[in-house]
Amino acid sequence: MATTVEPGPRAISHKRTERMMRVLTYVNAHGTTRLTDLVRELGVSSATMRRDLAAMEDQGLLVRTHGGVRALDPTTEVPVLLRDNRFRDAKSRIAEHAASLLPPGRYSVAISGGTTAAAVARALSTRPDLAIVTNALTTATELASRSNLKVIMTGGFVRSSSFEAVGALAENTFNAINVGTAFLGTDGISVRGGATTHDETEARTNHAMLAHAEHVVVVADGSKVGRVTLAKVADLEEVDVLVTDSSADPDALAAIAAAGVDVQVVPD
Repeated sequence: MATTVEPGPRAISHKRTERMMRVLTYVNAHGTTRLTDLVRELGVSSATMRRDLAAMEDQGLLVRTHGGVRALDPTTEVPVLLRDNRFRDAKSRIAEHAASLLPPGRYSVAISGGTTAAAVARALSTRPDLAIVTNALTTATELASRSNLKVIMTGGFVRSSSFEAVGALAENTFNAINVGTAFLGTDGISVRGGATTHDETEARTNHAMLAHAEHVVVVADGSKVGRVTLAKVADLEEVDVLVTDSSADPDALAAIAAAGVDVQVVPD
C-alpha cells in the first residue's frame, strides 16, 4: 500500500493504535481538547495528529471541532482493532486462568467475541480434543489451522466494530449445540445491569450462546466491572464465574460475589 493512502482500520499499525488509544483516553478525560494540546501530549506533528483524528472521527470515536476535538460518551464502543491493545497483560492473565478452569479430556466450549475472550481462545489453542464454537471471525481464523481443535463457526451478519457474526443465523447455530462451558466477553458487568454489551443484536446472540452451556464464565478486565452498557446479555443468576484482574473496583466485585457469582481475581 502506498504511503500516501490513508490506511483503513485493517492497516492500523501497532504504534498508531497505541497513539490513538492515548488520544481517546485524553479526550474522554478532558471533554473538549485543542489540537495543540494533543500534539504536545503525544509528541507528534500537527499533520500526524490531524490524520489520526480524522480516522477516529470516521470510526465514531470523537467529533472534530474548529481547532480541536470533542469527546463522545466515554462508554462509546471502541473498535476491536483498537481495543486489542488495551489492558493486554491483564487480559492475558485472565485468559490463562480462565482456560485452566476446564476439566481434562474431550470437551466442548463456546467463545464469544471480544479481545479477552479471544485471549482465552489462544490460551486453549494447544489443548487436544477440544471443540470450539464461536461467532468471532478473529477467533475462528486464528484457530482454524489447529488440527488438534474442531472449530465451528456460526452464520450471521458481521458487525464491523467487533468482527462478530450476530443475528438469527448465529443464534440458530448456538441453539443447535450444547457445550460444557461458555466464555463470555462483555462490555460491562454489574449487579445493576448484569452482563451487558453495546449492541442489542450482539446481546441476543451471546445470550443464545450461554443458554446452551452447562457453565458460564465471564472474562472481563477490571475496567468492565461495575459498568453498565446498552443491552443486557445475561442476569448475574446466569453467570457462574467472573474472572477479572486486580484493577477492578473492590466494592463492585463484592456486590457481584454477594449475588452468587464465583469471583476470581488473577494476581498482577
